[in-house]
Amino acid sequence: MRILFTIPHFFNPEGSGKHGSLRKDPQTRRIALTTCLTALKALYGKYQYMIDISRIQAIPANQNNGNDVDIIVCTTQSFHLLSQIPLASDFLMHHNTNVEPMLLGFECQAVLKSCLGKYDYYCYLEDDLVLHDPWFFVKLKWFNHHTGNGNLLQPNRYEISPLGTLQKAYIDGNLNPKITAKFQNIREQPQLKGKIMEKLITFHKTYNPHSGCYFLNAEQMAEWASKPYFLDRDTSFIGPLESAATLGIMRSFRVYKPAAADASFLEIQHFGTTFLSLIGNQISLLERQVQDKEKTKTEAKN
Repeated sequence: MRILFTIPHFFNPEGSGKHGSLRKDPQTRRIALTTCLTALKALYGKYQYMIDISRIQAIPANQNNGNDVDIIVCTTQSFHLLSQIPLASDFLMHHNTNVEPMLLGFECQAVLKSCLGKYDYYCYLEDDLVLHDPWFFVKLKWFNHHTGNGNLLQPNRYEISPLGTLQKAYIDGNLNPKITAKFQNIREQPQLKGKIMEKLITFHKTYNPHSGCYFLNAEQMAEWASKPYFLDRDTSFIGPLESAATLGIMRSFRVYKPAAADASFLEIQHFGTTFLSLIGNQISLLERQVQDKEKTKTEAKN
């Protein structure tokens, strides 16, 4: 199988600091990008080995799941960290542009379209997202085999930390239904179920299809690219970043995510703890609220 990954990447140390790409210290962003890129080749590429201690040799491994992986990183002008990433010269392809940084995701769309007919999967992910699941594409293929290419399965984004109130949280919960109402019909086939490895998995049509990424098979990519709105650079879904990642696929497919009870079936890590650190501060913890209420009741009785 041939897989193409496109990644928009931008870094400006003179920026406002609002996003990770606009902070003075490049270290965190450099680690995020390096981790993102390394995982793609390590998990899905052909060159994986097992150390055979008895023969003192490294022998091929995962031949049944190895793929040809190409990575294209889209940047604008000189605002990037690629020269600081310790990767081999042939690890990726660099597509430099002069577009506004917030529109780099649309440049990735143009690259994907230019490669139609060459790959089995066409992928987009922001430069701070990290995959950890070697069976990620096996799951996607299983999902579309059983439900059809009109349905698109999106991963749940999460953050992790050894510190703080929680160690893991999924960060793309439901939006106000009005935000996506004009782009999708949430009542059309609202739920799908499937059994894999003797486990029943539930998938929900989601009020928040955004994951900062998408992974389309060849048929889906061709279908999307044929739409009159493809690459129209419409930024009406929340903002430019969210629109580039999500608006087009939301208009073209019925978008699903694994339900909360099965959230980890398909997931992708958002590097850092930007959202996770909000829990217990700006975002209340439901379980703790319930505990506090029960504690108050008990204290009142006493």
